Amino acid sequence: METIKLRKTLRVALLLAIATILGTNTAKAQEFNIQGDLVSSYIWRGMYQTGVSIQPTLGFSVKGFSLTAWGSTDFDGTSSSEGNAAKEIDLTATYTFGDSGLTLSVADLWWAGQGARKYFQFDSHETAHHFEAGLAYTLPIEKFPLSMAWYTMFAGMDKNTEGKQNYSSYVEFNYPFSVKQVDLNLTCGVVPYEAANQYGNNGFAVTNIALKGSTVIKVTDSFSLPIFAQTIWNPCLEDAHVVFGVTWKP
Repeated sequence: METIKLRKTLRVALLLAIATILGTNTAKAQEFNIQGDLVSSYIWRGMYQTGVSIQPTLGFSVKGFSLTAWGSTDFDGTSSSEGNAAKEIDLTATYTFGDSGLTLSVADLWWAGQGARKYFQFDSHETAHHFEAGLAYTLPIEKFPLSMAWYTMFAGMDKNTEGKQNYSSYVEFNYPFSVKQVDLNLTCGVVPYEAANQYGNNGFAVTNIALKGSTVIKVTDSFSLPIFAQTIWNPCLEDAHVVFGVTWKP
């Protein structure tokens, strides 16, 4: 029964996405986003995932609606038979409500790894997919553009010890600012209640405190290379990371 409901939900989301795209006749309102990041390590919400990775992005947006495919794979592909190669594929549909600062998202997160296969297995107790809904809001204050977001896994692999849906949640605050030629972003992420399987916590926990700096290196008059560095602390797991990354995009 859970599998049937899940499939119906996915069909409705897909039909809404197609209707939105087909209902738009203004070509200028449509945009594609293609880029790739090379990172020294992949850290997700304050948690270490794997080492040096390539992370491509393919996105399409029309008016307030967007569809994005994002992936991550490390350089251990030759060891996939040993279960060591990391591979993640995230599909996200997002809708922004005009200039209200409010954004709604639904995502399919899959990180079973290279060689796991069974990507199209959606049975609630056998699938490796995590389905997550998010609601984000940015304050309408130009000098204080603080954003807040709440994400909850509502279906898929996220189960508690009793085999029931755990509804693991993550709350994040972001504050962007600039210092000279560097764009900075301060992040604070917390897990509001127990989600041991996802975040390793037994109750309320701070899992992600990060400071990210981004800038552009001018290589030639027609080519510039965006780079970024990020320092991340996870008080819950008593861990810390420093990440360097390079972005390629048209």
